[in-house]
Parts: sequence; structure tokens; C-alpha cells
Amino acid sequence: MRHWFAGCIVSLAAALPAVALAQMEPVAAPSGAEVYFISPEDGATVSGPVTVRMGLEGMGVAPAGTEAEATGHHHLLIDTPLEEVDLSQPLPSTEQTRHFGGGQTQVTLELPPGEHTLQLLFLDYRHLSFEPTVASEPITVHVE
Repeated sequence: MRHWFAGCIVSLAAALPAVALAQMEPVAAPSGAEVYFISPEDGATVSGPVTVRMGLEGMGVAPAGTEAEATGHHHLLIDTPLEEVDLSQPLPSTEQTRHFGGGQTQVTLELPPGEHTLQLLFLDYRHLSFEPTVASEPITVHVE
């Protein structure tokens, strides 16, 4: 009996990496899905605090952890180029990579005076990128 149990444990341990990889497979984004800034506009000069309003077309917003077809939630990259983000892994939450896992579509940010680059990412329930990636064009704002 002990040998049978040990064999089951070894088999289970061997199968876990395959299960983990399957859980990391990207979800397909609907054709035409688009995330964009409602405000501020690219090139705007704004006074702090800065209110960012996020728009979405072709998909729905749902809180993080809610697995529903064609839904996800917003993320905001602040002064972080998309090329520097590992889209094969869940996006970490930092001061430069903001998560809106509650399904928020608006945020007020305290940004220091100066020029800032903002870009939206729309990620799935696991904070993983869709395939293809659903990202806005980056915008630049000047905070007074």
C-alpha cells in the first residue's frame, strides 16, 4: 500500500508543471477589442491630482478573479514602456503598474510635476495578457 501511495505522489508531482503551464496559457481576445483613454488626452497639460478615465470596446469589465468570457480588468502603466513588461507572467502591482481589479474604470492619481507617459493594459482574470495583447497607445501628459 505504501508503494502504491508513493507512486501516486510521484505521478501527481510530475503532472503539476503541466497543469501550471496550462493555467498560464493566454486567453484569446475578441476580434476588435480595444482599450483607450477617455481622458486625459495625449499631450494635455493637467494640474494634479490627475483623473484618468479608461475606455473599452469589444469586451466587458469584470473584477479580478472573475472568469467570464470576453472580460478582464484595467491596468495602468506609469512611465513604464510596454516592452519592459513580461506579458507571459501575471503583472505585478507596483507604483508604476497599477491594478484595477475591482473593475474600476476611473482613478485619480497623485503624479509629481513633469512629463509622464501613461499606457493602459487590459488583462484577464489572472492578471495575464490576452492574445493578442489589448493595450492602448501610450499618451504623454504634463503635470503642473
